[in-house]
Amino acid sequence: MFEGAYTAIVTPFTARGEVDYDALARLIERQIEGGIDGLVPVGTTGESPTLTMEEHERVVATTIEVCRGRAQVIAGTGGNSTSEALELTQHAQELGADATLQVTPYYNKPSQRGLIAHFSKIADLGLPVVLYNVPGRSAREIDIETAVELSQHPQIVAIKEAGGSVDRVSHLNRRCPELDVLSGDDALTFPMMAVGAVGVISVAANVTPALVTRLVHYVLDGQWDEAAELHRTLHPLFCDLFLDTNPVPVKAAMAMQGLLEEVYRLPMVPMAAKQRTQLEACLRALELI
Repeated sequence: MFEGAYTAIVTPFTARGEVDYDALARLIERQIEGGIDGLVPVGTTGESPTLTMEEHERVVATTIEVCRGRAQVIAGTGGNSTSEALELTQHAQELGADATLQVTPYYNKPSQRGLIAHFSKIADLGLPVVLYNVPGRSAREIDIETAVELSQHPQIVAIKEAGGSVDRVSHLNRRCPELDVLSGDDALTFPMMAVGAVGVISVAANVTPALVTRLVHYVLDGQWDEAAELHRTLHPLFCDLFLDTNPVPVKAAMAMQGLLEEVYRLPMVPMAAKQRTQLEACLRALELI
């Protein structure tokens, strides 16, 4: 159901720090022109922790409106409060989102039983759920056994793996093959797909949607040599987009491309000069600026 290249789209801000919905619409059109399979608004890359509920809902609404069925929309509607995640998810469902991305509840660190109860409650709404395993940000991993149990719910259909483990993909494919696995790390897209993942939710696609899409579809089409070569070409970019905390480098890169104002909301701040120089050199080497 969910395979291919999905962009974890940034949330652009104006110089005054307000969400720039016009810029967002332009970015989405650029993604669609690049052939992207889907958009994931208001995830980590979309600076979801700093958006108000109203902004969150409007960013999702804008994404769905601009896409108009030309690309899937997996709305980031998770949270560490189940009631808040339910409210956001229901709103996305009413707007016509194709699925919801549900991050592991962060900070309050629920038990595995708590994770099962949380994700199941959200899935009961009826919108397809993509689980989001990101222990580095949430301080809690979705155990394989937990994923196996959750995969029995008819609306829990996929999992985004951002824990840095290719081995987990093999375990998931063997234990719960009904779950589509999507890489949550650009640098691991190729190796994860080599062992059974079916795509990526990508940060780098903000910068170059066409090349990320090409990489994923090379693998899906069995063109392994071409995929390996493109992976090697893009690997420096995949690495340099994490010289600082995401989404700081990707927004810096997009500003260098003239795609948006380089504006963040505190506590996110611009990257240091040395890191910026390295990132710019990478973009120039790949002829992306």
